[in-house]
Amino acid sequence: MPLSAFSPLIAFLFGLAAIPVLLGLARHLGLYAIVRERESQVFTLFGKVIGTLDEPGLRFPILYFGPKALLVAFFGKRDLVNTALRQYYLRDLMVNSEEGTPMGVGIWYEMQVCDPVAYLFTNANPEGSLQANVASSTISTLSNLEMDKMLEDRHQLSRKVRATVSPLSEKWGYKLGSVYIRKVAFTDRQMVDNITEKVVKRLIQVTSAMKQDGENRVGLIKSETAYKVSQKMAEAAATRPRVVGEALNAIAREDPETLAALMEVMETEQLIASDAEVDVLPREAPVLISLGTASRGGAAGDGSGGPSTLALDPRAFSS
Repeated sequence: MPLSAFSPLIAFLFGLAAIPVLLGLARHLGLYAIVRERESQVFTLFGKVIGTLDEPGLRFPILYFGPKALLVAFFGKRDLVNTALRQYYLRDLMVNSEEGTPMGVGIWYEMQVCDPVAYLFTNANPEGSLQANVASSTISTLSNLEMDKMLEDRHQLSRKVRATVSPLSEKWGYKLGSVYIRKVAFTDRQMVDNITEKVVKRLIQVTSAMKQDGENRVGLIKSETAYKVSQKMAEAAATRPRVVGEALNAIAREDPETLAALMEVMETEQLIASDAEVDVLPREAPVLISLGTASRGGAAGDGSGGPSTLALDPRAFSS
């Protein structure tokens, strides 16, 4: 098979290999440029900025800057600037509280390039300058503050740091985003131990106070309950005599003889319950009763010092 039969295939392969080379050469010569998302391209010629491309997509510099864009590849430079949002965290910035306590502060912040030209040429190290500016503003803002305010008002202090840094950062071609003081810590270990000990003691004190208050409340509830129970019991105890009295009054009005018999029975029950000695005498016997100082069974008036008793005169039964 002659070689001419493969010439179309060879030409096709050569064309495939030549296209990337030609595109790369055209891009190097500045015939076109591809701008990515969150990216800006700054074109300089003879040390002067001729323009910036920041819209994503395929762009032709000659349409924006004229024929001088073709000279950038030989006498100028194209700088790529990342305009995406970047985040940084500065650790252990040393500050002193109003009480003289050394403390370490960690601050988190965001930055984004807003002016690529100023970012490239106004400051030789913009990111380092931003870190130094944020660190110095944080230290000057937090130094000599009360410890309580430093620990509690971090949102307000973060906004104050951002307001201090933003005007200077915009001059350098970038803007400062969110700023937040994430961490405020003690650097002295002994002080941390002392504070921990004080917190533990305070917790014990509060727990004891709560326990004592609970016991006092329980005692108060018990005393109030006992008072109410005793009051109700007294009312209940007073109800019985009232009911009995009302019943006796009703009996006295309707049948006085029954009331008299009832009273005698009740009196007899009281005498029996008292274990008292009772002398029973015949109803019609003429009895002379004399008081004596001798004990029962002894002669009257013998001065034995016993309890006073009742003595019967035997002459009364002889008649």
